[in-house]
Amino acid sequence: MRGAPGRAEVGLPGDDDPDGLAWIERAVDENSKAELPGLKAAVEYGGIFRRNTLASGVIPQISVMLGPCAGGAAYSPALTDFVFVVRDISQMFITGPDVVRTVTGADVTHDELGGADVHGGSSGVAHFVHDDEHSCLADVRLLLSMLPSNNRELPTAAFTTDPVDRQVDALLDIVPLDGNQPYDIREVLAEIVDDGGYFEVQAAWAGNLVCALARLNGQVVGVVASQPMVLAGVLDIDASEKGARFVQFCDAFNIPLLTLVDVPGFLPGVDQEHAGIIRRGAKLLYAYCNATVPRVSLVLRKAFGGAYIVMDSLSIGTDLALAWPTNEIAVMGAEAAADVVFRREIAAAADPQATRAQKIEEYRSELGHPYYATERGLIDDVIDPRDTRTVLIRAFSMLQRKDNDLPRRKHGNPPQ
Repeated sequence: MRGAPGRAEVGLPGDDDPDGLAWIERAVDENSKAELPGLKAAVEYGGIFRRNTLASGVIPQISVMLGPCAGGAAYSPALTDFVFVVRDISQMFITGPDVVRTVTGADVTHDELGGADVHGGSSGVAHFVHDDEHSCLADVRLLLSMLPSNNRELPTAAFTTDPVDRQVDALLDIVPLDGNQPYDIREVLAEIVDDGGYFEVQAAWAGNLVCALARLNGQVVGVVASQPMVLAGVLDIDASEKGARFVQFCDAFNIPLLTLVDVPGFLPGVDQEHAGIIRRGAKLLYAYCNATVPRVSLVLRKAFGGAYIVMDSLSIGTDLALAWPTNEIAVMGAEAAADVVFRREIAAAADPQATRAQKIEEYRSELGHPYYATERGLIDDVIDPRDTRTVLIRAFSMLQRKDNDLPRRKHGNPPQ
């Protein structure tokens, strides 16, 4: 029986091509013979798209849009990891305003159809939106400083004077004890990370989930965080897709993941269900389950239902699950649970409101106390919020040499 084919026989990178870049070039067919007007360019797009795809997860890919990009060419930046756009000069669309007007009758400008703010806040195509080229290119340099050159390297560490054991007393004031009161998770993040600095990705799109690159003791981490200021921090379709893409990028380029959880569940509604919240929400679940980088999750307040599971809980493979004493981990909140579980008893009571309040309090005291999840092995440790920075740095240091290979396979089939 013939032995297994060698790397060269199947066209994979060899020792003489450690980064795989020459292999990507060889893998693209350069022998297009199309000569019809316009078709030649369209066929060449295919070669670019295939290069983008073969390089995906091998080297970080960044697109900087400093002008219009129309037609099939717009798919190339969409295949890259990050897209930068500049207001008033960047436009991206598959069919331009003239075609849209002819086909649909809609009268729309270039910026209204595919301008920077459209792709930064509505479509989610753009990751960073800027007012001018200078600030755009400055942020490109900042992003590059936080990324490795390829998937075989680690991100470069940076020197910091921010103490590892710095107490974060401000967190006690930023996060309200009342789980129904909103706060800005960005303020929490700024208190935890080195020198208060972080680089947020897709800040204007799916604001109920914050994704950012930051440093802890000089080491780059990817942060996925619930944002109670927007839709109370619920997960919806856009937030799930935003988080999934970011988690997959971090995993591809050896960036550890920190997940800050304060989530009341998935957004209910007919529109969400009909738009595919099941399959599209599953993208975030798949991304976390598939990630092999060091992973730490921290529950700040509430973590309810399926959204708690999806936000990197122990059951889907996080390496360390932490919580503040204000945590409330349950299938649903106390109010909703009282309405469902004790519905008949409340309806039959002489004073339904008083009975409902009593049942809510009973539920909270018996099932919603801070150590309920810890007693059942769902949380590894309940920590003092003031020690958050120190605990997280030590956790990632402990996990630095984590080795967790996936099953042998050609590739997975993530939900689409």
